[in-house]
Amino acid sequence: MSFEEEVKALIEKGPGELTDPAWRFDAFTNQEVLYQKKKGHLPAMGWNSWNAFGSGNTEALTLAMAEKLKELGLDKLGYRYVVLDDGCYQTYRKDGRILNEETKFPSGFRALADQLHQMGLKFGMYNDIGTNLCAGAAVGTCGHEKTDAASYAEWGVDFLKVDNCYYLWDNATFSDAANARYVYAPNVSKISVKGEGLELELSAVKDGVLWGERAEKKENYVTNLGTFDGTGPAASPVGIRSGELRFVIEAPADMEAELCVTYATGKEEGVGAWLQVALGEGKDAELCLDGFLPETEDKEAFVTSAPIRLSLKKGENLLRLMNHRRQENTLHSYAAMLEGLRLADPEGDVILSICEWGKTHPQNWGWKVGDSWRILNDITFQVGSNGDPGRGAWESDYTTSVTSQYNKAVIMDEFAGLDKGWNDPDMMMIGMNGLTETMCRTHFAMWSMMNSPLMLGMDLRRMEKGDALHKIVSNAAIIALNQDALGVQAKRILATKLTEADGRVGTRPDQTYVRDNDRIDILAKPLADGSVALSFFNLSQQEKKEAVAVDAARIVKYLREKMVRPEVFEQAKSFTVTDLWTGETTKNETGSFGITSIEGCGDVTLKVTPNA
Repeated sequence: MSFEEEVKALIEKGPGELTDPAWRFDAFTNQEVLYQKKKGHLPAMGWNSWNAFGSGNTEALTLAMAEKLKELGLDKLGYRYVVLDDGCYQTYRKDGRILNEETKFPSGFRALADQLHQMGLKFGMYNDIGTNLCAGAAVGTCGHEKTDAASYAEWGVDFLKVDNCYYLWDNATFSDAANARYVYAPNVSKISVKGEGLELELSAVKDGVLWGERAEKKENYVTNLGTFDGTGPAASPVGIRSGELRFVIEAPADMEAELCVTYATGKEEGVGAWLQVALGEGKDAELCLDGFLPETEDKEAFVTSAPIRLSLKKGENLLRLMNHRRQENTLHSYAAMLEGLRLADPEGDVILSICEWGKTHPQNWGWKVGDSWRILNDITFQVGSNGDPGRGAWESDYTTSVTSQYNKAVIMDEFAGLDKGWNDPDMMMIGMNGLTETMCRTHFAMWSMMNSPLMLGMDLRRMEKGDALHKIVSNAAIIALNQDALGVQAKRILATKLTEADGRVGTRPDQTYVRDNDRIDILAKPLADGSVALSFFNLSQQEKKEAVAVDAARIVKYLREKMVRPEVFEQAKSFTVTDLWTGETTKNETGSFGITSIEGCGDVTLKVTPNA
């Protein structure tokens, strides 16, 4: 079968029935992982080829980076994963299998893995849940998960980054924009419910109740029934990411009834053709319909559906019209990869890095299958090649900057943990053009405090032992925050510029999404030894000459449930305070910790230890 025939067959088959309730939206909060996903992994540390070389990486370059990790002593600090990103495979499969690009990787992946393992390092690779990789090679895992997983086991892969381009069941990058029909419900104008002694006709606008976010009532119908796209920085990651249309149906007795929906379909973001109908919610939800409705002439050409069976209970019944397939389909695709890895090596412990750019809000479901999940689109699109180090930015209107990624990740701490996994604001841009030494230092402290994977992206040959960049990425005290055994992401406990309604310090600085960088943030991170790390970040590019401080009581207020011996910290008469960049240690007897000024893009990170 040709690649084109294979894709056609996949499209005809569709995303398929989700037979396991554990894959469904209503199970996203049940605390149950899939396929025995292993817990307890601290954030991964290592080097990834993309930012330095794009799809131009080679076996020789990879080994040169591995040698440089050793030479710089970075492996001893925890940087052990060496990850091949896009561009390493042949363009097409051969006999259904993915193969090494022979010019770039002449020895093959098993031989490369063996060399890295002999060096005490770990081997990482890349693929995609779509039909193609982002650079175009027609070797995505879609429909090949078990075969590919067997190859990864054979090659000795320790880390797998899986992207989201060319995904058939959503309008992902390089996918057909009309694939939005899978992930949004049709527009709905009314419903009717008929059973013995029951006959209702209800308006979607007048009688229906909108639940969640983004669903919208127009003059005559309800639209935007689905999960909105989280790829960009426009909306907060905190809260419900999708919308439903709900009705309460009062039944005079237990009965079988018929539901008809007056609807109109579309093929664009906000209106699709796939409708889910459920009675009840949570673990007791009963899914009554999950599939396409026949297409209409356009998104306002309303028709009435065929009857949908409902089993009503006497009294009030919650009826939900919705489409959660954007999240469910993507979870199912990543779960298929995890299942394949488990089948290929039941005792294996491959780190699965979910890279769907936050499109489906993986903070809600990623913990079920992955060890980390990207929260936004790429941190830079200006990657390096042929000696060009590429370019990064401190701030931007889109995702391509340190602060764009930070501003979202910093309020996502409650989604992360040793029992879940880690928010991933993408590979670090340290060493790329466009970032000053100060920016790089703050960038590193941000990622460390937020328990983000610490994946270097630069050409390591541009770094020498003891130079400015090396001192940043080899700061053992800062790395220790990221790798602390307690495994708690820092929480923002103060931001000097929130919305007017929240006031200067804000009622919930840990949940309020702020994109205005003219501010100072204070993050607090509990540590396994009972200490607390504090970071003061100046998001502005201008120096801030203002006093900003937090006291022990405020720290405990936000962190109590996650701290080791919070009462000791709260009642301490004095503290030992260590500046983790300078190593300077002072004694604090006030219980207030602050700064009086901070340079543009600057960072002060302290370890605060209560004295007995």
